[in-house]
Amino acid sequence: MAEDNVRGLVLAVSSSVFIGTSFILKKKGLRCAAANGTRAGNGGYTYLLEPLWWAGMTLMCIGEAANFVAYAYAPAVLVTPLGALSIIISAVLAHFMLKERLSKLGILGCVSCIVGSVMIVLHAPQEKTPTSVQQIWDLAIQPDFLIYVAASLSIVAVLILHLEPRYGLSNILVYLGICSLMGSLTVVSIKAIGIAIKLTLEGTNQLIYAETWFFMTVGAICVITQLNYLNKALDTFNAAIVSPIYYVMFTTLTIAASAIMFKDWSGQDASSIASEICGFITVLTGTIILHATREHEQANTSGPANRYTSKESHKYGDDEHLITLHNTDYFD
Repeated sequence: MAEDNVRGLVLAVSSSVFIGTSFILKKKGLRCAAANGTRAGNGGYTYLLEPLWWAGMTLMCIGEAANFVAYAYAPAVLVTPLGALSIIISAVLAHFMLKERLSKLGILGCVSCIVGSVMIVLHAPQEKTPTSVQQIWDLAIQPDFLIYVAASLSIVAVLILHLEPRYGLSNILVYLGICSLMGSLTVVSIKAIGIAIKLTLEGTNQLIYAETWFFMTVGAICVITQLNYLNKALDTFNAAIVSPIYYVMFTTLTIAASAIMFKDWSGQDASSIASEICGFITVLTGTIILHATREHEQANTSGPANRYTSKESHKYGDDEHLITLHNTDYFD
């Protein structure tokens, strides 16, 4: 494996460990806050006084930073699917620290994610890192990538202007389609920014070029749009349904966008590409199994007096929604 891929792999796995652990620490902090005051789901903010919650937030920031840097070294086809590992970390730590039982089916989901991740790592392509932001710009204005951008923005416009007013509150794919398409553009913009910062730190200043600031502007717009509609989806629909669907759509579109712009699979043989796709499908399957297990256990543990709609669940749940770019919030 190429040296840059190894760095990207280490950063991506570290990111998942930090983010997965952060969810557990934040939830323990929220439980302590709920015992001493108003719960976060009921509008309380006593969790801001809990050291455990702040420790979790710190780890999340470190994890997101590591994930950001990982894109500067490794292709998205390697980095993005590894975000599922944070779900495994959360599930395992919750089993021991929060006493939330991990069923046999949940263990199968964890194993599937691990097996799929190993397949992706072993067959990850060696990326040709651009040596200047102008080279990244040349990749961004290729006809095939411009077609992808135009198609994505056109679909987003139709979803926002035509379908959201009619079906936004009844069809989960409207909100998730918007944030997944914008999320794929977010990742390629972040990758461009990361490479520009990396080259600048190595002594070749890329901040003097207008293209660098263009990528920063596009990235900021895409992030804001993505998180806005992801929060709308979480506010409207059950998080146990939103999380796996969003992970599948976001990861698939991100890999497609990166493969088109950065030519991630250029020079690879068909067997390596097929192995990566199989590994990706295995990770997706494991993620869906984990979320399905969680939803099934929640249904079994809630009696008639405890069943309520998704909006009530959002209101009375014991955690606030905290969103990350690759959506590994296993415990909402």
